[in-house]
Amino acid sequence: MSGSTPTSERAFVLGLDGVPWRLIEQWCEAGHLPNFGRLREEGASGPLESTTPPTTPLAWPSIATGVWPDKHGIYGFQNLSGTYSHEMYTSRDLRQPSLWDQLSPAHVGNVPMTYPVSEIDGSMVTGMMTPSTDQSFVHPHALRENLERDIPDYEISLDYPEYADRLEAFEGAVDDMLAARRQLMDLQMERAGDDWQLFFFVYTAPDRFQHLVWEMDRLLEHYQQLDEILGEVIAYTDRHDADLYVVSDHGFGEIEQLVYVNHILEREGYLTRREDEGTRGALASLGISRDRITGALERVGISEEVLVSRLPRTLLDSVAEQIPGDHTLYDVDFEQTTAFVHDAGNCYINDTERFENGTVDPADVPELKAELTDIFDSVTTDDGTKLLTVADGDELFPTDDHSPDLIVNAIDGYESRNAITDEPLGDTGTYAASHRSTGIMLCRGPSIEPGATLRGARVVDVAPTLLHGIGEPVPKNADGRVLFDAFDSAARPSKTKVERIAVSRADREEEDVDEDFDEVEDRLKGLGYME
Repeated sequence: MSGSTPTSERAFVLGLDGVPWRLIEQWCEAGHLPNFGRLREEGASGPLESTTPPTTPLAWPSIATGVWPDKHGIYGFQNLSGTYSHEMYTSRDLRQPSLWDQLSPAHVGNVPMTYPVSEIDGSMVTGMMTPSTDQSFVHPHALRENLERDIPDYEISLDYPEYADRLEAFEGAVDDMLAARRQLMDLQMERAGDDWQLFFFVYTAPDRFQHLVWEMDRLLEHYQQLDEILGEVIAYTDRHDADLYVVSDHGFGEIEQLVYVNHILEREGYLTRREDEGTRGALASLGISRDRITGALERVGISEEVLVSRLPRTLLDSVAEQIPGDHTLYDVDFEQTTAFVHDAGNCYINDTERFENGTVDPADVPELKAELTDIFDSVTTDDGTKLLTVADGDELFPTDDHSPDLIVNAIDGYESRNAITDEPLGDTGTYAASHRSTGIMLCRGPSIEPGATLRGARVVDVAPTLLHGIGEPVPKNADGRVLFDAFDSAARPSKTKVERIAVSRADREEEDVDEDFDEVEDRLKGLGYME
């Protein structure tokens, strides 16, 4: 493009969860993905670095807002309280306005962490973390009626443990889920008509598929389906003179072993398990576990879902504390624990200011963080390679005093877990692959430079680049930068300064989201996201 280059006033974000840059690059060069190849030739592209840790609940909000977790407020799937209880993060926890809060009309589909649904100017169908389709997950109601009519079997996600030993059936189920998502996207496109400024739609299928299947031939078949979807979206954005941004929240790669970080803390004397005393100990000595109890109840027609839906959460927690099983936090004696890991590598010092049974003076936290960093750094493979990476929470998340103290994750080829085990390492079981930090970013549109290379792109750069590209102001507190490498030198975005604007989250309902997230927890456990 040269001369007086036109620009767009609308943008489409096509999210592909868990797609790594190296596979796109490899298969484009081999000619296997013609539409991705076209995007690289006709637009700008490059690797996209994720959050730390590189996980879905942190990264998609960072893509949608342009800020890191300390500003948008979501650090994982579960929010840890000062009483060591946890509840699922929801859209109500997001502190920074999303793109669909700034641009309208907007149409948002299957984006993780958007439940409960927001009544935006446009349409929204919530994605990952939605408990079930029985909930209010669609706005407006007329769209829900269309969805139920045209996609009667629409599901939020799959029951992954069901497919652990049935990978062929799993592949078919993922294909069906992908097809249903595509139907949903078409429904929202139809509803949007010509009156829209933002379209933001995410396909989470690649992430889900890759967790259990990491065979290149089978992956390529899946990616070729994504390529077909991309072709449809390219045609749609061309008809509407829109900029297109294709992004993933993180990359992916094969894993060989699991690393249990809480075992390391226990081994070094920083974490103490609860003694097998009282009810919990008596049940364990009799071989009674959570799985045995729920199995017995199901045989007489009482499912765990029924219990969760009928009993108060406080009562369920008190019962769970007494039953041996996979409740990691319930296995810790916090009155004798110095540090522990929760969610995806979030390491907390058990200080007296943050936690009700804290054992550490807040003044001693910096010294303890240094000690723990040295301990985690000392965990190595047989050849001396460090197995864990450690980041300081204060450096990663400087604006939030309540952020995790340390972020502990395994190196590529391994995955860290927070279960309390008797060994530091474990087999991956049904899990073939997991997250890596490098995802993808490809963009194309009226003002985008053909064949351009994006350098140093991060997930927080997507929103500022998109906003500036369509002539909209960028939030003053954005952590991301505008990727000027993407724009044609003759186009308006290259010739204008970045306009800044103060933003604040529009008033939303502040009440607690009192929902049954039991099915969500099961899905996350099936993918290895939770213990």
